[in-house]
Amino acid sequence: MSSVLRYDGKVAVVTGAGRGLGRSHALLLGNRGAQVVVNDLGGSVSGDGGDSSPADAVVQAIKDGGGEAIANYDSVTEGDKIIQAALDTYGRVDIVVNNAGILRDTSFKNMTDDDWDAVIAVHLRGAYKVSRAAWSAMRENEYGRIVMTSSASGIYGNFGQANYAAAKLGLYGFAQTLALEGAKYNVYANAIAPIAGSRMTETIMPPEVIAQLKPEYVSPLVAYLCHENSKENGALFEVGAGWIGKLRWQRTQGAYHSKENMTPEEVAEQWGKITDWSDATTPTTFNEAIAPIMKYLDS
Repeated sequence: MSSVLRYDGKVAVVTGAGRGLGRSHALLLGNRGAQVVVNDLGGSVSGDGGDSSPADAVVQAIKDGGGEAIANYDSVTEGDKIIQAALDTYGRVDIVVNNAGILRDTSFKNMTDDDWDAVIAVHLRGAYKVSRAAWSAMRENEYGRIVMTSSASGIYGNFGQANYAAAKLGLYGFAQTLALEGAKYNVYANAIAPIAGSRMTETIMPPEVIAQLKPEYVSPLVAYLCHENSKENGALFEVGAGWIGKLRWQRTQGAYHSKENMTPEEVAEQWGKITDWSDATTPTTFNEAIAPIMKYLDS
């Protein structure tokens, strides 16, 4: 059996940690030795209002278990304040779990600018603000683990969630770039797409399903990705109900067209080959992705 993974001496910031997934992440990290900044504005699912009691309750639970934690009630759109709380209290930040989120679900036909902007602000800009504020400290310490919370809605799309889906897939692209820029400093970034029972899923799933999709089934993956033993970087995982799977991009071999006079008709003629998955490739880097194009340019 492998040795117990602990986080002694590490400082973890978990956003949206007052309830659901964030609460579960914070409790697990705190119970295994991390000093935790439990961030939660305490607002509604749609982002309105505020309440300090959810974050306070999680902090107390960590302390009751013998751990160390402080509460923070700032919005993730002011992520520098959250990270500053970690630095002021513990002197460092090693782990960032970008979990905070809101929902403004509506069909695209009925979506307002406010519906779009509010969701993008919390999920995407919020993750940027928190991660950006922690970035320098992590690079200087030559250690950092960042986890973005993506979603199946971002990967596959979901009716009524154009704003949410755009933000969630954006977080995966964000994680991939941080993974590249942080690697030489031992700062790794990954993304998860969890399926778990929470305030954000209870409106679209039956109660009996929600009861089985416990957040505690997601947190072990988050904790592992945040551990110093994990060298995973720039990856995306789907996780829920005790199952974990890793995703990757897949691409057909494609088809080459005439350079001099490429036409829509030629595209139509080649469509079968363009969409043929029988001998698919799995590019993993930007250079691998553009290799077929660069090869054709040189031909």
